[in-house]
Amino acid sequence: QAAAPLHPVAVQCQEAQVVVTVHRDLFGTGRLVRAVDLTLGSAACLPVAQNVAESTVTFVAGLHECGSTLQMTPDSLIYKTSLFYKPTPSGNLVIIRTNVAVVPIECHYPRKSNVSSNAVRPTWAPFRSTLSAEERLMFSLRLMNDDWSTERLSNGFQLGESLHLQADVASGDHVPLRLFVDDCVATLSPDRNSSPRYALIDLSGCLVDGRSDDTTSAFISPRPRQETLQFMVDVFKFAGDDRNLIYITCHLKVSPADQAPNPLNKACSFNKASSLWAPVEGTGDICSCCETGNCP
Repeated sequence: QAAAPLHPVAVQCQEAQVVVTVHRDLFGTGRLVRAVDLTLGSAACLPVAQNVAESTVTFVAGLHECGSTLQMTPDSLIYKTSLFYKPTPSGNLVIIRTNVAVVPIECHYPRKSNVSSNAVRPTWAPFRSTLSAEERLMFSLRLMNDDWSTERLSNGFQLGESLHLQADVASGDHVPLRLFVDDCVATLSPDRNSSPRYALIDLSGCLVDGRSDDTTSAFISPRPRQETLQFMVDVFKFAGDDRNLIYITCHLKVSPADQAPNPLNKACSFNKASSLWAPVEGTGDICSCCETGNCP
């Protein structure tokens, strides 16, 4: 919505920056405030443009600039800042005729998204309608060749081989992010809730398929980068069913890279040699719930 006397502050949350347009009739009284008395954030950033004809002032700042702060909720990344109006005396240096004003400003970005790999099935059909958002993180799930260098062109496998799966997020200009795979399920149809279904990853990041006696399924450690997570799954088929096409659907999520992994944000594999669960990063105790099944 354009800045106008009835709505004097307009905010645009873009991919890498926030644009704040302020109508100088800030209080709706017809008395225009001075542009030099307006600043953005705790760093007191100054406006970058002024439109005299429309009586507006525009600020443009990167999401991490001008002293903004980042808050993470289970579903969103929230960048917070404030617009400050601090009137200074003009002409008569003794009095001022307007009040100080602080306008809180927030930009919300979805933190989670569902993706389905189209590399392991010839006809892609999303299991959930695409979420509409002005800006969103771009998640992907790809089937890779054996040395992880390129995407695998064929989706045909023989029993005894391994699937090399790579999950990524394009973080753009957001704060550094670490990617996790919350869960992955295999089904015979695009519907992840259909039956039969087999959980490969469950319990907020436990690669439960690796717990079976006859598998070597595991996350690859260390990661190639924080926004990428790789894992291998031994090829399988559903017992008692002759269909050779299997759908794998995964739920991906991110957390700030500087936040330590925890039982909710983890990537844990079962080590058969030690009979213990081990994380790709973080302390071993974050994986203990993989054994008990009591994860968040």
